Amino acid sequence: MKDPEELRSHRWFGGDELRGFSHRARSRQLGYNPEEHLGKPVIAILNTWSDINPCHMHLRERAEQVKRGVWQAGGFPLEFPVATLSETFQKPTPMLYRNLLSMETEEILRSYPIDGAVLMGGCDKTTPALLMGAASAGLPAIFVPAGPMLRGHWRNEVLGSGTDMWKYWDDKRAGLIGDTELSELERGLARSPGTCMTMGTASTMMSVAEVLGLTLPGAASIPAVDSAHHRMAAASGARVVAMAWEDLTITKILDKRAYADAITTVLALGGSTNAVIHLIAMAGRGRIPLSVDDFDAVARRVPVLANIRPGGDWLMEDFHYAGGLPGLLSRLTDLLHTDRVTVTGRTLGETLETARVHNDDVIRPRDNPVAAEGGVAVLRGNLAPSGAVIKHLAAEPRLLVHTGPAVVFDDYKDLKKRINDPALGITEDSVLVLRGSGPLGGPGMPEYGMLPLPDHLLAKGVRDMVRVSDARMSGTSYGACVLHVAPESHVGGPLALVRDGDPITLDVPLRRLSLDVDDAELQRRRAEWTTPAPRYERGYGALYSEHITQADEGCDFDFLARVGENPEPDAQ
Repeated sequence: MKDPEELRSHRWFGGDELRGFSHRARSRQLGYNPEEHLGKPVIAILNTWSDINPCHMHLRERAEQVKRGVWQAGGFPLEFPVATLSETFQKPTPMLYRNLLSMETEEILRSYPIDGAVLMGGCDKTTPALLMGAASAGLPAIFVPAGPMLRGHWRNEVLGSGTDMWKYWDDKRAGLIGDTELSELERGLARSPGTCMTMGTASTMMSVAEVLGLTLPGAASIPAVDSAHHRMAAASGARVVAMAWEDLTITKILDKRAYADAITTVLALGGSTNAVIHLIAMAGRGRIPLSVDDFDAVARRVPVLANIRPGGDWLMEDFHYAGGLPGLLSRLTDLLHTDRVTVTGRTLGETLETARVHNDDVIRPRDNPVAAEGGVAVLRGNLAPSGAVIKHLAAEPRLLVHTGPAVVFDDYKDLKKRINDPALGITEDSVLVLRGSGPLGGPGMPEYGMLPLPDHLLAKGVRDMVRVSDARMSGTSYGACVLHVAPESHVGGPLALVRDGDPITLDVPLRRLSLDVDDAELQRRRAEWTTPAPRYERGYGALYSEHITQADEGCDFDFLARVGENPEPDAQ
């Protein structure tokens, strides 16, 4: 246990020097009495609340509950508003700004008199951004997940946000429902604060935070409006004060075993393909090597146990009351490193001792899985030399081995303009190809990967086709969508060389994605290819373009991921 003089904040507030006097005087200006903060751990509450982030609209209130826990445990809370990455509204994609929030997180924790941190978020890119920044800062930190929203409802249907949005939008395009039904669906899809209640990226990454050991047990799936969420927030505030005294830093929790368990968990959940990019980036901040191939190796031996949409039948509210992540992990203990420490101060195994599953259909037993193998496969071939991913659990099985002629779109605007053009001759056997949508080309690798099907095929009842892109896809989406093709077309990856009519073969069992064109022809096309002009000439976009890495490297900034020290500031 630390003494008060060993607290990091003591460097600002302690001693007889001018700076200590100045910092104490400014604290009095803020209205704080000496006994309120001197000699106590100073806890930063990094809050991603904003008026335009529906996933986090309740975090302003939750911050007050976190403060309650900090005060009760003898700490001193300070709330910091940080960037809000609203998946719904931020364009072209909040992925463009994930690294910006991670930088803000790191530098706030480094530059202020902070002894520990509570990280509040949940919407897709917010969780990895906060954890990446906190990992680089290296202080004691605990994560408070925003939690999923309540189930959606429409007439007699239970709706899953995202997943059912895509489904009913296609029904509207096919003429199966009209404007009245669509208006009703608008009011029923998202009924409360919180993140998407399917196993999309938000639920996947909040679960990742929990299995990494950075949340209180069971926190990831608590519905945002449940009173248990209030209590979890207060308990997290109390716990981080103890972590500051114990010097239980995030770097002592995030080791190689933690990331191995995170991969296992993502696959057992049937989680979002976006987790591949985020986990590689997160591990890179701790100098822990992780690659797309690690996911594929684990996928072959980990069954999918979470029967959650879009790959299953239930929603996150059901998952929580069925036992949540502790319940699922209790059925995977032989595949986990249960001896590693978590924010509780106890091992993962100890936190799972009381875990139970209360519904065997929501969280399946090992002898009755949703799927025998993990729901994400990594593909390679001459079209994706550095890899691509597919969430094959959410695709129609008939398409998992498929060869068809390419129909190529140079960017998303081109796709929207021409997808219904009869002259393209698109059939259900065609392979839709979208390029210009990767980390640089997007920019920011937007979630364009669930390419829309042509209206005439929807009207015939076709609901899935093979689609290939260097984009990402919402974790709530579904279909035979090959994503994250690396290198991307914008930097001259093979996707840039595809032409209409080229045969493309997808073979998920063999983990193969190939452009069936001879090498001489591809070399000729490459000689004709020219690098696209830069999208940004100044500002953050220019910084992003100059330093972003490819999808297989986690899309981090090279200067954040590289080896090197960022020294502590001189508080004097």
